[in-house]
Amino acid sequence: MTKQTWKSMMACLTLVSVCVLSFVGCTGNVELGPDAVKGKTPDGFIEMHEVQAAYIGSGSGGGGTLSFRGVEYAFDVGGVGVGGIGLSTIEATGEVYNLRDLAQFPGTYGQARYGFAIGTASAGDLWLQNEASVILHLKAKRTGLMLSLGGDAVVISMRQ
Repeated sequence: MTKQTWKSMMACLTLVSVCVLSFVGCTGNVELGPDAVKGKTPDGFIEMHEVQAAYIGSGSGGGGTLSFRGVEYAFDVGGVGVGGIGLSTIEATGEVYNLRDLAQFPGTYGQARYGFAIGTASAGDLWLQNEASVILHLKAKRTGLMLSLGGDAVVISMRQ
């Protein structure tokens, strides 16, 4: 791939990311962080794996399992965003809040992220919220080389 083609692809990815993040920001009041779930009991639990690549813009894809009311549901995840540099895999586990019905789980989530990965040493939290106010709080373990600070739009869809 030529350098010019690479720059064009990154410019397109960045433009799409900004548009998607702007759309997610306009869909409602997104409150992320510990205060958003203070005093709440988790409605479910989640395990997720994802591969993330970033160079100004970022892209990711993967899947996971939602445990909700004693049943496990498989899902796919994909996204685009801004901020970060590197390539890493993410294994994450965490809690799901404000989930009253399974139909609220799939959708577009706004994600605030921070963290790092160097080899197998990593640290970071992922906070996601969708248009139905479902909140995911994930503890992430990254492997690879990645510096991550920014936001993403993440689309979760249920597997059939």
